[in-house]
Amino acid sequence: MNDKRQKNQLQMVLAFTGEGRSEAPRAPREGAESFTAECETESPAREEQLMEEVCGRENCQQALRRVKANKGSPGIDGMRIEELPGFLKQHWPVIREQLLSGTYQPQPVRRVEIKKPDGGVRKLGIPTVLDRMIQQAVMQVLQRRWDPTFSEHSHGFRPQRSAHQAVAKAQQYIAEGNRWVVDLDLEKFFDRVNHDKLMAAIARRISDKRMLKLIRAFLESGVMENGSVSPVEEGTPQGGPLSPLLSNLVLDELDRELERHHRFARYADDCNIYVGSERAGKRVMQSVTGFIV
Repeated sequence: MNDKRQKNQLQMVLAFTGEGRSEAPRAPREGAESFTAECETESPAREEQLMEEVCGRENCQQALRRVKANKGSPGIDGMRIEELPGFLKQHWPVIREQLLSGTYQPQPVRRVEIKKPDGGVRKLGIPTVLDRMIQQAVMQVLQRRWDPTFSEHSHGFRPQRSAHQAVAKAQQYIAEGNRWVVDLDLEKFFDRVNHDKLMAAIARRISDKRMLKLIRAFLESGVMENGSVSPVEEGTPQGGPLSPLLSNLVLDELDRELERHHRFARYADDCNIYVGSERAGKRVMQSVTGFIV
């Protein structure tokens, strides 16, 4: 606390089957015209048709543009981003049918480790470019529904929000006299998200069983490292477009608890609570620790 911030390293045990699919043969590099033309959707009679939205033409086009703009390295199948339009031109009808029927199975992610500025490594899971596009399409549909319901104190991985806004809010709190800070560092948060708790949180918001099954499949698709695939029983692998949205959903419960009584700002898994005295800081640290663990 005070000048020397006191790190409260907390392990958060928080909130999230699929069937195998054979990989379609690689297609020659061609344009995406046929893919976008094939992004028409069926509309079976069901109460919620999220998967039809995911497979809609405009949503698919937007997802493809975003994945191409973000670039990035190949997944375990070696397919490069510039090859994706040609692959979709040939195979999208089959992939779309698998999505709409709830039988699509993602491939394992490729494990990559990058060094952190303060030491240690961050483990990333790189999906195939096809799975990245599908995750992006899913994220776009869910984000439109979920983001307006998230806390105004959450600034990370959200449209129209940034770290600069979080800093500005922190400066406002300090200027108001809240000069003691409880600094929460949710240790290895992305690696420890509980799949069942996460899926329960998602199921409270959506009812399309195909979507629930697809998200579970992404979570449990496995990780390839040194040529072998290992199962994944917890965590949301960083590296795919869907993970940041799911992390905000997990942490929304914490946000709602904090905003009942506290001034705070959160960016991803970093959260600061601003109070007026050391005594208040210790009290808040104890109560928040009890809520998390």
